[in-house]
Amino acid sequence: MRRVCSYFLCLFLTAAIVCSPAGAHVTRVEIISRMDIQEGKPFGLAGAYEKIVGRVYFGVDPKNIHNARIVDLDKAPRNAQGEVEFSADLYLLKPKDMNKGNGSVLFEVSNRGGKGIHYIVDGRGDYPVEAEVGDGFLMRQGYTVAWVGWEFDIPDEGDRLKLLAPIAHDPGGKEIRGLVRSDFTPAQKTEDMPLGHSLLGPTGGKSYPVADAASAKNILTVRDTPESARQTIPRAQWSFARTVDGKLAPNSHFIHLEGGFLAGKIYEVVYEAKDPSVVGLGFASVRDFLSYLKYDPQSTAPVHRVYAVGISQSGRFLRDFLYQDFNADEQDRQVMDGVIAHVAGGGRGSFNHRFAQPSRDAQPLSSLYFPTDLFPFTDLPETDPETGETAGLLDASNKSRKTPKLFLTNTSYEYWGRAASLIHTSPDGTADAKLGENVRVYLLAGLQHFTAQFPPKKSYPGSPDSSAQQLHNPNPVQWYWRALITDMDQWVKDGAEPPPSTYPKIADGTLVPLAKWNFPKIPGVNKPHEASLAYHLDFGPQWKNGIFTIEPPKVGKPFAVLVPQSDADGNDSGGVRLPELQVPLATYTGWNLRDPSIGLSDLRLSFYGSFIPFAKTAAERGPSGDPRLSVAERYASRDEYMGKFAEAAMKLVHERFLLREDLPTLLERGKREWNEVTGQK
Repeated sequence: MRRVCSYFLCLFLTAAIVCSPAGAHVTRVEIISRMDIQEGKPFGLAGAYEKIVGRVYFGVDPKNIHNARIVDLDKAPRNAQGEVEFSADLYLLKPKDMNKGNGSVLFEVSNRGGKGIHYIVDGRGDYPVEAEVGDGFLMRQGYTVAWVGWEFDIPDEGDRLKLLAPIAHDPGGKEIRGLVRSDFTPAQKTEDMPLGHSLLGPTGGKSYPVADAASAKNILTVRDTPESARQTIPRAQWSFARTVDGKLAPNSHFIHLEGGFLAGKIYEVVYEAKDPSVVGLGFASVRDFLSYLKYDPQSTAPVHRVYAVGISQSGRFLRDFLYQDFNADEQDRQVMDGVIAHVAGGGRGSFNHRFAQPSRDAQPLSSLYFPTDLFPFTDLPETDPETGETAGLLDASNKSRKTPKLFLTNTSYEYWGRAASLIHTSPDGTADAKLGENVRVYLLAGLQHFTAQFPPKKSYPGSPDSSAQQLHNPNPVQWYWRALITDMDQWVKDGAEPPPSTYPKIADGTLVPLAKWNFPKIPGVNKPHEASLAYHLDFGPQWKNGIFTIEPPKVGKPFAVLVPQSDADGNDSGGVRLPELQVPLATYTGWNLRDPSIGLSDLRLSFYGSFIPFAKTAAERGPSGDPRLSVAERYASRDEYMGKFAEAAMKLVHERFLLREDLPTLLERGKREWNEVTGQK
């Protein structure tokens, strides 16, 4: 009998249900597992931490004004209370004694269901896989760290965080149909491709099923470049199917081409789909979960302050979250106090419209002309000279007085691949824009979209789409993140002003049109001849209501995208510069061209920058004609180099872009870089 009781007690503890007060929008939290982190090891004054894995259940009122922007919410099924129900995965790291924490949650908006903040902030890449929290930086600071699913198109397999959203139907349960588009550029020849975005894995993310495989609305095209004319592929040559065990079988989530899709070609399929999910509930899941933590003292992890961070896709999510005024909960209370939107560039995304595909972004050769880089771009109102429209990213949240403190941080890559200049210039690129007092903009110069491994490589095994002409850019972002999180906390909690905005400007010549970009002529280095642009896109007359009727959209005039000017070494000017740029051993760019093996070698590779080392000596660089001074011409010895490197690091400490506690690790990295470039040990 005792064993039976113990069994049911354990079952109860591992699948506990935490209910919210009546009227709360988190209706309950199901705790699936709960365990101590590192066997109860204390993390500084915050003490021991625990990990909670579970599921959050929500109910939202379609009649509440703060839900009015959710497209098709009125077409979702309702419960007896008239609410729309949905749920999302939960992953939470919290002090076992919340009174020992710092009273703040650091909430990472999950990028395609993943959890990346520990890899970046806590240096998990330098620790064993089982050391999930790396060096424990966030825990030592006392943060609760949380993730909740918000994206419906996450594949079922794996442990990625998912949103379970209802399907919309017209009155009487009638099926809803509409146009959906998918595009892709294979890095190697293949016969089958998923209709869902391939960034979610080889089988793609969840895609909308084909409504009628024989419909005349289904069209497959191919072109050589984004601007090239589309060539229609005859219908008899392709099908909605997939090869399984050597046999071709119909499949409403895959497309098959006889003879195969060729490497380096841009393919695009438009098809009539059915059963749209209410994708905009992803905004509600984030809003209501954070409101629950902040305002419900009986929540799973009660806090006083909410800091939200987003990287790439999830940084764009946060920009769109604020633009669509989701920072006010159903009780009209502010949810997020501070936001760091990282490497989002000028983008928002497909997060709240009918048949939306949240994973779609805007890469040089895929996810082209999706609703990603859309006006307005600046936080304060700006006027589009093409349409005459005046608007700002934060108009709605400023009007509702729910605007958080905001950091917009980008690397050099986003100025080439994410139209980042538009967040601080006029739409025509002729003038610098004014920033709001609660906004800081930082260019983290000389970094790529995400940090590459060190020593760097030109490609990763098993990842042909990473094949580049130059070594990947390994400059680390970790130390910036640790400092910026600290700056944000001090700004919100104590009112301490963060570092002033630091980014390239038109006025001082550090931000220029591509035609005026002066990059040194380095032997063996091909330069890009284009940067990704943001365009006026027309998806049809119902687009303002969140419904596409034109796919692909009509592409209008581009906005003016500018790039950071290069110094004599080819490194970017005008931003926050790591010691690697202040005391350089190489050129670090935000662009890298595609290797000829994957086609279109004159175009940029998605997400990657370049690492182009200096010659070791004058004798080595002389015959090649490299205009950049060699290492030996710059520094008499490693000791001299490291002295200058340390001075540059201390400058960043004083400017509050680097924490003093991170100096030893940063200096050790500098030694490794010297050894790698010079070959000395």
